[in-house]
Formats: sequence, structure tokens, C-alpha cells
Amino acid sequence: MIEQIKPMDIERRSFEIITEILGERKLDPENELVIKRAIHTSADFDYADNLVFSEHAVLKGIEALKSGCDIVTDTQMAKSGINKTILAKLGGQVHCFMAEPDVAEEAKARGITRAIVSMERAAKLPKPCIFAIGNAPTALIRIREMMDAGELKPALIVGVPVGFVNVVESKELIIESAAPYIVARGRKGGSNIAAAICNAMLYQITR
Repeated sequence: MIEQIKPMDIERRSFEIITEILGERKLDPENELVIKRAIHTSADFDYADNLVFSEHAVLKGIEALKSGCDIVTDTQMAKSGINKTILAKLGGQVHCFMAEPDVAEEAKARGITRAIVSMERAAKLPKPCIFAIGNAPTALIRIREMMDAGELKPALIVGVPVGFVNVVESKELIIESAAPYIVARGRKGGSNIAAAICNAMLYQITR
């Protein structure tokens, strides 16, 4: 039977259904809203198991957002999905350098991906950033290299690229790093998940 639900109640009902399906499964209270929003975005309950968090990662992300940090993404889709209205009220903005012509030109000249050049560009931003990576494992690999070289100190890394080539390995590089992280272990992820995780933190600030 089709449920008759008012538009403003659809999301609330969706989260109720997610909670019902999870049943007796207990999620860490700090991470629960992030996990449930990833499930809400994808209808994939595997995120209850494959999302892994460094210690107090969500709290650290929320504190960074409250202090006005920016968010760097590796896709226009993730940038579009992040709630920029809330972020702007906190003093932050979203950056995605992937479509900039000079980024493409430099990547072609050096024989590397645009994601690598974009992360190098992001490392020059004047304040700490949350890196929300949903597509390019090369972005995560370059982030780790710059961290190891002392060139970058992310406020938080959301490492959820989807795919097959170097995806699993790049995520493990972030898990093994010193940065706060939220990572989707395995091959699953995507720009929608990266945006959903950022929004889950933003919404906790404005509740």
C-alpha cells in the first residue's frame, strides 16, 4: 500500500524506516547520523559496516565547520550536493578546481590526473579544509603524499571514492595517516556519499 506522506515528512519517515531496518543494531552515537544519511542517500545498508571513523572524526569535522573551514571536493556533483547555504553562514565555502582550464592544461602537460593538480591547488588555500573525495583515488594518494611531506594538514578527510583502480588502496593510505578521517572501506562510495557525509555534519550544527 502506498503511504500518504506530506513532502516535508518524507525525509523524517525515511530515517524512521532506516532505523526500523537496522533493528537492534547499535551504532556509535557520534557517528550514527553520518551513517544513516549515507544510507538515506544510497539505500545501501552496507554503509553501516564499511564506513570507518578515526577517533572523534565527526566531532572534529563539526568543530572545523563551526570555525569557518572550507570544503574541497573532487567533483562538481559533490560540490552541488553540499549545503552551501549553511556552510556560508558558518564562514566557509566549497571549492572544486577540477573544471578549471589551467588545471586541465597543467595535468595534461605533466601527464597526471586533474585530481592531483586540484589537490595541489587546494593545499595552497589560506585555511584548513575538509577534503570530501568521492571519485578520484589519485586525489587521496596525493593528499597523503603532501601530508607526509608536511605540505598539507587537512581538518578532516572524507575518503569515499567509488570504483576499481587503486580505490581500496588509496582509502587504506588515509586510514593509516595521522589525519582525522571518515572512509568508506572497499569499492563503494561516490560523490553523493561525500556530499551526504558533509551535510550530515552541517545539519548537526543547525539542528
